Amino acid sequence: MADHLTPTQLFKCLADETRLRLTLLVAREEELCVCELTCALDESQPKISRHLAQLRSCGLLADRRQGQWVYYRLHPNLPDWVRATLRTVLEANAQWLTSDSTRLAQMGDRPARAATCC
Repeated sequence: MADHLTPTQLFKCLADETRLRLTLLVAREEELCVCELTCALDESQPKISRHLAQLRSCGLLADRRQGQWVYYRLHPNLPDWVRATLRTVLEANAQWLTSDSTRLAQMGDRPARAATCC
């Protein structure tokens, strides 16, 4: 689905502020777990999980499970134009995520990522 994303689908998916903030944080950090996103956005876990499910279903994010943690990253099959759009929005609006970034940086007990291989 990610490789067939249209501009209309992309912007509808990102029209919600929570989904946009989640996507930009994931794009900037490369991979974040649900608990990190919950802390960064200062929102409830059910709300964050609901929005992550929508981002996954529209093809923007992919997830992986590592023990008790679920990690999200940009879908590996995203077209270059989508990645470029997200990068441009992120670079032009870094200050918009300042509060989220601060909360994430101050989060204690962040889950450790397993080294990926192969």
